[in-house]
Amino acid sequence: MRQYRRRGPQRIVCLTTETVDVLYRLGQQDKIVGISGFCVHPPQARREKPKVSAYTSADVDQIVALEPDVVLGFSDLQADLMAALVRAGLEVHVFNQRTIGAIVSFILDLGRMVDAAGPAQSLVAQIDDHLQATAAGRIHKRRPKVYFEEWDEPMICGIEWVSELIEYAGGVDVFADRARGKAATARILDDPKWVVEANPDIMIGSWCGKKFRADRVRERAGFDRVTAIRRHQVYEIKSAYILQPGPTAMFEGLDQLKQIIQS
Repeated sequence: MRQYRRRGPQRIVCLTTETVDVLYRLGQQDKIVGISGFCVHPPQARREKPKVSAYTSADVDQIVALEPDVVLGFSDLQADLMAALVRAGLEVHVFNQRTIGAIVSFILDLGRMVDAAGPAQSLVAQIDDHLQATAAGRIHKRRPKVYFEEWDEPMICGIEWVSELIEYAGGVDVFADRARGKAATARILDDPKWVVEANPDIMIGSWCGKKFRADRVRERAGFDRVTAIRRHQVYEIKSAYILQPGPTAMFEGLDQLKQIIQS
C-alpha cells in the first residue's frame, strides 16, 4: 500500500497568544497569517501579523479570506467562535491545556503539527530545565501561603498551571484544590471570608485584561485582618505573563512569581 504523509499546515490563524508564542519560538512564524488582537507575545507579532479577532469573537469572513489551512484556539471559551468557523468550511484545532504537563503536551503536539518536532522537544527541555532550576534555587525553608486572584468580580482564584508554578517558585497556593476545577466557575470565591480564613502571606493579582487595583482589595470585608494586607505583601503580575498557557508563563511568569515569593 502506498504510504501517504500529509504536509503540515502552511497558513495558520492563531486566535490565542500562546499558539503565536510557540510558533515564533519554533521558527515557524512565517506560517502565521492572522492573530488575535489580544496577542502580546512576542511583541513583533503585533507589528507583523494582521489582527483578525478578539478573544471570543471575530469577523468570520475576514478569516475565511485568509485561506488558512487551520485555525488554532483554546478552551471552551472559544467554542462558539470555532463552531462558526467550522460551519464556514475551515479546519480548526482547539487546545485545552490547564496544567504544566498539558502545556508541555500542547507544545509537542503543535510542533508535530507544523513539522517542527525537534525544535518543540528542545523548547520543552528548556522549560523543564527552568522549572527544575527554579525549584532547586529556593532560598526559604518556610513556604509562604499565596493567594492568586485571576478576577475580582466575582473573585476567581488562579487556574491549575498557576497553582503549580507557585509551588515551583517556593510558595503554597491556598486554593490549590479549587485550581484543579475544570471550569472557571469552580474557582469562584463567593465570599471574601474564604480568603480571610485562608490568611495568605502574599496576594498576587492578575485580573485578566485589566489593571489590578490593590486599593479595592484592601477595602473588602475582613481583609484588614489578612497577613498579606497587613504586611503590604500585595503584588501584580500582568495577565499576559502568567495567564496564557504557554512558554511565556513557564519562563517570565515563573520568574516574576519567584521574585515575589522569595523576596
